[in-house]
This record gives sequence, structure tokens and C-alpha cells, in this order.
Amino acid sequence: MLLNRRQLLATGAAGAALSSGLGLGLRRAHAAGVQDDAIVIGTHIDLSGPAAAAMPMLRNATEMRLNQANAAGGIHGRQLRFIVEDNGSQPQLAVRAAQKLIRQDEVFAFLNPFGSGTNAATIGLAMEAGTVVFAPWGASVVFHQVAQNNPLLFTTVQDYHTTTGRALAHAIPEWGSTRIGVIYQEGPFGDLIQAGVNAAMEGLGMTVAETAAYRPGDIDFSSQVARMRAADVDLIIAGTIIRETVGVMSEVRKLNWDVKVLTAIPGRSSVVARLGGADAEGLYGIGGWQLHDDSTENPEARAFIDAFQEAYGMTPDENAANSYAYADWFVKSLEAAGRDLSAESFIAAAQGTAHDDFTTYGEQRFENNHAMPERVSIDQIQGGRWVPLGAPF
Repeated sequence: MLLNRRQLLATGAAGAALSSGLGLGLRRAHAAGVQDDAIVIGTHIDLSGPAAAAMPMLRNATEMRLNQANAAGGIHGRQLRFIVEDNGSQPQLAVRAAQKLIRQDEVFAFLNPFGSGTNAATIGLAMEAGTVVFAPWGASVVFHQVAQNNPLLFTTVQDYHTTTGRALAHAIPEWGSTRIGVIYQEGPFGDLIQAGVNAAMEGLGMTVAETAAYRPGDIDFSSQVARMRAADVDLIIAGTIIRETVGVMSEVRKLNWDVKVLTAIPGRSSVVARLGGADAEGLYGIGGWQLHDDSTENPEARAFIDAFQEAYGMTPDENAANSYAYADWFVKSLEAAGRDLSAESFIAAAQGTAHDDFTTYGEQRFENNHAMPERVSIDQIQGGRWVPLGAPF
């Protein structure tokens, strides 16, 4: 389920009135953030809220790619200046951060801003000001609704509903599952997961046997798992993120229940494998990008990991890898836009720039300003790490 009219209006009010097209905002962007010797880039991420522990990966990897561009001479003679603000995972804080970046810092673009709610609250501000928003982390389809398909917005995170639906259409017949249960988060994220599940069920001529919702911040999933057990499901679709995925698996293990659990893209994380320990063994996950750990022999991934470790003294995870990859796509689009950089020239360049690296399942391009194709894999935690069960599809 996508946002309805009332939700869209409420979200837009949290940021600013949206421009119906490029309009004044895009014309104003010609000079914003583009100086004789610098291009000013900004972002807002959670430095003080519930996701703060994961933010060094996003921040450092984005910064590292921009620093590499600067070390190579910059973009057509301009150095990239990167400004980071705190959104605390709260929409109202994100609005203040975005206003500061747009009005005071006059950034050319937001790069890798974090959070579904925080981005939904600020994209309207950016569109009105003519500020490019590149690779916002969260529910891409919602962001395009909020932006009213403004070409200043470029999304790279796979849509949760389409990827969930495709993965289930592949996995359910292969596994012979007949009774499907869904544990989902209340709100837009859960709505998207359910939309994907329902599309797959309709295509397979099936119906969901049981559903159970949880609220953001919940830590006890005993009642949700108990409902799945009572319904005698043989496959649980977990529309869960990191901590919630571990919580569901912990409850399944407490019951000594031999049931398949398949988590959507946000739960297929190396953090889940690490935090879940023995409880997470056997968990299935929908993957949207390649994973590489410190033992990888992929030369591109190896070079990234080594550079990150040298620069920051820590081993990068897939969040860092994706942040770096999206920043790389952004840098290449800036290069393709030429010296006479404007919002218009960047849009044209980004729409024509391909992306294919150690994180992807193949070459991607922007279609309607969303990274396509959305290829997925089915992976499983085996021996504490995610192992692909077959080729991406």
C-alpha cells in the first residue's frame, strides 16, 4: 500500500510545498553549491538517535569516496566539500537540518541522507529549493510520491514491495510452501512489505494464512511468533529490520520450531548474522546487493575494504559498501555533467551514467530516476555469514 492523499499532504507539510516540476527551484539551483573552486555537498543522518551506532559506516564511506575524488584533482578543477548534519531519526530534526544545509550552506545536493521518515519530511524542501537528492536511504517509492516524480530526486534503494513480491514468487514454489504467515511493522514500511506479499500471493493463486503486526521500537515478538505457530504456517515472511529480525528468530528458536523464516531486504544484513548468533542460523533473506567480508577475493571489494580500514581503523560492512558505491555513482555523474554544472546538466548526466561495481548484481541505470533493474537473491545464514543459494534473478 502506498501513501494516500492525506498522508502525502501531511508529509509535504512537514517539509515545504512541492514544486510541480522543475520550475523556480531548478532555476535557483544553477549557482547553489557550485563555486569557482568547490562543490558543496550535504547530508543529514542519525548522529544522536536510535540508528547512530550504524552511521559511521555511511558517513565515512561517503566521505572516503569524495576525498578520493578530491585527491585525484577534484571534479573539473573543483574540490568537493562535504557537510554532515544530525537528523536524530526524527522528521522535525531532519527538517531543521535540511533548512540549514539549503539556506545557510547552499548545498548543491544531498548525498546518502538517512531514514524513511526523515527523508520523506525533507525531500519537499529540497525539491522546492532545486537541490538534488541522490541515494536517500529508505522507502524509494514513497520518496518519489512525496517528490511528485521531480527529476531532482534519484533513488538507489530497492523498492521493498517489488523485491519482496519477486522473491516470494520465486521461493514459494521452489520450497513447496503452502501456508504463509507475515510479521510486519505498522506504518509505511510494513504496508510496502504486505503489498509485495499480496502481489505474490495473487500471482500464485494463494492467500496469506496469518498476519501479525508490531510497532516500531517493539522488542518482544513472542505474541507474533505464537500467532504464526497457532496458524501452523510453514513460511514466515519477516517484514523486519535488524533488531526485529533477531527478535523473531529468537522466539522461533525458543519454541524449537522448524519453520522457514524469510526476512525482507532490510533484515538481510551482516549485523543480523553477527548479533543473532546461533539463533539466526538458517534464516533466509532477500538480498539486493553483493556482500563481501574481510575474506573476500574480489579485487574491487578488497581495494575498498583495505582503503576503509586504513582511513578509519575499522572493517566496513555492507552499509559502508553501498554508501561508497552510491557516492561513486554520484561522483561519476558530476564528472559527466561537465564544468558548467547546474541541476539540469547533472540530471541529464546522471540519467545517462551506468553503475556496475562490487556491490551490484549487474549494470544499473536510472529509469524514471530509480536504479534499475532490481535484481534480487535468496541467501541463508550458514556458519554465521550470509551464503547465496543461487544466482540472482
